[in-house]
Amino acid sequence: MFFEIVKFILYSGWIVLISKYILVITLRKLAENLNLKPKTVGNIAGYATSVPELLTISVSSMKGLMGTSIFNIVSSNVINLIQYMTSIIMNKNKKAFTNRAIKTDLVLVIITIIIPIILIWKNIEINLLIVPAFLILYMLFQYIDHNVHKLYLKKEDMEIEKQIEKEGLTEKGNTRKTVLYVLILIGTGILLYAIGELLGETLNNLCNQFNVSQVVIGILLGFITSIPELITFFEAQKHYKTKKEDDMLGVVEATNNLLTSNVLNLFIIQTIGVLIYVIF
Repeated sequence: MFFEIVKFILYSGWIVLISKYILVITLRKLAENLNLKPKTVGNIAGYATSVPELLTISVSSMKGLMGTSIFNIVSSNVINLIQYMTSIIMNKNKKAFTNRAIKTDLVLVIITIIIPIILIWKNIEINLLIVPAFLILYMLFQYIDHNVHKLYLKKEDMEIEKQIEKEGLTEKGNTRKTVLYVLILIGTGILLYAIGELLGETLNNLCNQFNVSQVVIGILLGFITSIPELITFFEAQKHYKTKKEDDMLGVVEATNNLLTSNVLNLFIIQTIGVLIYVIF
């Protein structure tokens, strides 16, 4: 059992390190090369930092460990919110909470935590019947987020557009960099998939041979797979402070990173997990 635990830690750690030092950094460079707005960069970071959850939940579901996947989701989403709040407070950006777009996004984030807790508390079975509801909620959350940003972040959007106009000429159309970043992302995806397969075997052994609770493994995975978000929350705010731009831009990026990550975890990645579970 000791060696299985060591392998579990090693494989999980590799997924986090690859996500942190290759996947997330490459995606940020790609976003900057394409002169994307903070909201869009945050969304991209959210997709990137959800890759570890996608791998662990897919593997767990393939091995028939649905309990592990739901506890992975709820612990990841809770930890993401705690890390986000910590990054905002430590960067002295609490004033951003007065913005209605930020407040609305945080309400949506809290809902992504409440829903899986209710599913666990009420012992509701996660099956194919829940998939349509999750997909509808995903589209609803995206719609709300898009519209509140249009209404309450006009000033920040105008500022970043001016910045793009000033600096965009040198970066626009740099196709070599874009192709390089895309190739790196493809290679990273293949590597993460290979490690995910190894992690799956380890999870299967821990649960079926050594009777380790799926709840325990799910919560541990939640802690491990939330580390990339911690990095991106701080980096987003540090990036704009270093460039001496409006602190609100960093908060917008971090907030969209948080919301995208939590929404993906619950509504999309959990749906993928359900489909894999049913198939295998």
